[in-house]
Order: sequence, then structure tokens, then C-alpha cells
Amino acid sequence: MNRIRFLIAAVAAGGALLSGGCLSTPKTVEAPAVARFVVEAGDGQPGVVLTLPVSGVSVRVQPKPVISEFDVASVAEAQVELGRCLAFRFTPGAARDLYRLSASHLGSRLVLVINGQPVGARVLDRAIDGGVLFIFAELPDDALPALVQDLNRTTAALQAQAAKAK
Repeated sequence: MNRIRFLIAAVAAGGALLSGGCLSTPKTVEAPAVARFVVEAGDGQPGVVLTLPVSGVSVRVQPKPVISEFDVASVAEAQVELGRCLAFRFTPGAARDLYRLSASHLGSRLVLVINGQPVGARVLDRAIDGGVLFIFAELPDDALPALVQDLNRTTAALQAQAAKAK
């Protein structure tokens, strides 16, 4: 009887030791970089005021995003005549929505909000076709590569989730 108890205890102890070896430290999950765009609110429309961090420009925007993180296909850094900016490429459906939005809101501002913080704005001075939006972020140029990487990582994760759901 003692021999059976000893054998059971030995198997249990060995199992506990072996199962502990299967545990691994969890991978560090990086916080997502969620980009959304909100459009300036017109007279008589509900709105919330967002203030850009460097310029201090305040824009009263519609509370609901017009373009969300699910609409972004990719993000890149771009060098334009006025300096470094972000180039957002949108999904085909979002590109059509952006065209209609920009055509119907000429003169309004489109505000880029990342993780709930306004970081840039662009005046809609023309209808934006082609599905690519260039926007300046009120961030140092040396912060742009990491931001682009984080935005693309989040975009890839969302696209992978969407593909699994299909």
C-alpha cells in the first residue's frame, strides 16, 4: 500500500515538474495604434472640440468617426514639399467613402485621432480620389517611423482578424 502511495506521489510530482516546463512567459503585447478620422462639425450639428497638441488649434468635430481603423489598408511616411507627413492608404470601400466625404465637405477639416488623441488636421480643399490621404501629424519627424510601424502592425492584426472571421 505504501508503495502504491509512493508511486502515485512520484507520478504527481513528476507531472507537476514537467508541466511547469511547458509554461512560458507570455509575449509582450504591444498596445495597438488606432487611427480614426473625424470631420469638422457644421453649424447646428452636434460636436466635440479637439485641440491639436503643438499648434493649439481647436476644431469642433462630429463625435462619430467618418473613417476608422478598419478602413486603413496601410500607412507610410511621405516626403512632400512642405515636409514629412503620413500617407494613409484606405480599403476600396473606404476610398469611395473618402471621395464622397471630401467632395461634400469642401472647406471643412478632417482631424486624425490616434488612440483618442488628436494629432493632425487637414483642410478638405478638393475631392480626394485614389484612396490615399496625406496628413501632417503634430509630432517630431523622428517619431514618425515608430508610429507608422505601430499603425501598420495594428492594421495587419485587424486584417488578419477579419480574414479569420470570413
